[in-house]
Amino acid sequence: MKRHDFISQRGFTLIEAIIVILLTGVLAAIAAKFISRPIEQYLELNRRADLTEIANSAVRRMSRDLHLALSNGVRQAGPTCVEFLMTTEGGRYRAGTPGNIMQFDSTSGTQFDVIGPLSSAPVTGDFIVVYNLGIPGADAFEASYRGIVDGTGTSVNSIKLSTPIQNPIESPAKRFFVLSGASPAVTFNCQGAGVDANGNGTGRLYRLSNYAIAGAQASCPTLPANTTTPLLAENVASCSFAYTSGVIERSAVLSIRLGLRKAGESVTLYQDVNINNVP
Repeated sequence: MKRHDFISQRGFTLIEAIIVILLTGVLAAIAAKFISRPIEQYLELNRRADLTEIANSAVRRMSRDLHLALSNGVRQAGPTCVEFLMTTEGGRYRAGTPGNIMQFDSTSGTQFDVIGPLSSAPVTGDFIVVYNLGIPGADAFEASYRGIVDGTGTSVNSIKLSTPIQNPIESPAKRFFVLSGASPAVTFNCQGAGVDANGNGTGRLYRLSNYAIAGAQASCPTLPANTTTPLLAENVASCSFAYTSGVIERSAVLSIRLGLRKAGESVTLYQDVNINNVP
């Protein structure tokens, strides 16, 4: 008779399978813990980088505009806003004959020559300002202290005014500045700054322009929620401006502090902007 050898075979028992599953789960949990933290750190880093880029862009834009501010043409109604008159051009006027000289006592308009051509000619409605000191009687926020350009007689070498400049004093350096007639003033305004329950900034930073110059600034403007005013930054947690006018012979300084917060991540930028304060 042939003899058959049977090889006994065994499988996993239920207990062994359960142990393997448990060990696999524990190892997976440990691996997930080590992997999830770098992923969270990457996402946090991305949020901080985004906030930093937004804050940097806003501060750079404000600095660029403020470097064009008219001397002594910055004012504040509160710590969350700053208003200034922004120049588009500047030069020196003729103060003595021969030629057309700048006149400050004319009541029927005047034409004056520019010493050295401008890069571009002012257009009808633009403003001409001379020796702005930012004080009563010598303040470009007052309408009488701004001459209005008549574009029909204006070029890069000569400027005609339809409304004269009623200045009490002339510029020692014979300097004048041009302001845009359509958008002579700019306001940076922070509104609703704070932090909500989710760790997000609730405020927004706006840039206002294309509005008429007011003689007095009572308070920071309040904007509706659906405003179309250009937005410089959102998720604003803190925002403040501090202007130090200095003296005529020195630069003024505007300090900007902007804090953004999103999903618990926060970035705060501080920058001083020097403004030429010599009229």
